[in-house]
Amino acid sequence: MLRSLKHFLRESWLLIAASFFFGLLIAATNAALSPRIEMNKVTKLTSLAAGLLTDAKRFVPLAEPVEVKTRGGKTEPVAVYKAVAGDEVVGWVFKVVGSGFADKIELVAAVDGPFEKLAGFDVLASNETPGFGDQIKEMSFREQFMGAPADRFTLVSTGSRQEIDSTIVAISGATVSSTAVVEAMNLYLPQIKEQLQQKGLIGDGN
Repeated sequence: MLRSLKHFLRESWLLIAASFFFGLLIAATNAALSPRIEMNKVTKLTSLAAGLLTDAKRFVPLAEPVEVKTRGGKTEPVAVYKAVAGDEVVGWVFKVVGSGFADKIELVAAVDGPFEKLAGFDVLASNETPGFGDQIKEMSFREQFMGAPADRFTLVSTGSRQEIDSTIVAISGATVSSTAVVEAMNLYLPQIKEQLQQKGLIGDGN
């Protein structure tokens, strides 16, 4: 029995040491790759933004991020990019995050220079169900936001998707994903607009 106990302890020690070693290896790998991963995300974000704001020649990040209070009460920084064509500001771009059916939904939202109309959004990352929730990527849903007021939206189950206003028609069979997009827009748009006004980057609408 003593021999079995010694064997168990020896094997357990090897397992613990191996787990510790591989944990460190994974952490080191993540640390080494994190800057590249973040750079790839920024590249994808600006690439998608270029398709939404076609007049923009470059995207310049603001020196300081804008802070958004989430539904959980936490304050999170949001990187906002100024879309520029020559000396003119043609729009603003930022990431919007919502809680989807499967996981978080990350969107790229673009608004016009005065922050009055939404140029549209594209999907940066999503694990929504194929054929249902992932229809948020399709133009038939996304085009409802193009040219809509950059304010709060109302989600309805039925209606016309041809009218560009504050009413968004949900995707049939994917209410959770549709709700995630609308709620995320309603959370981010007013807060970011208010802070850009406070910074003097856009007018106050008066």
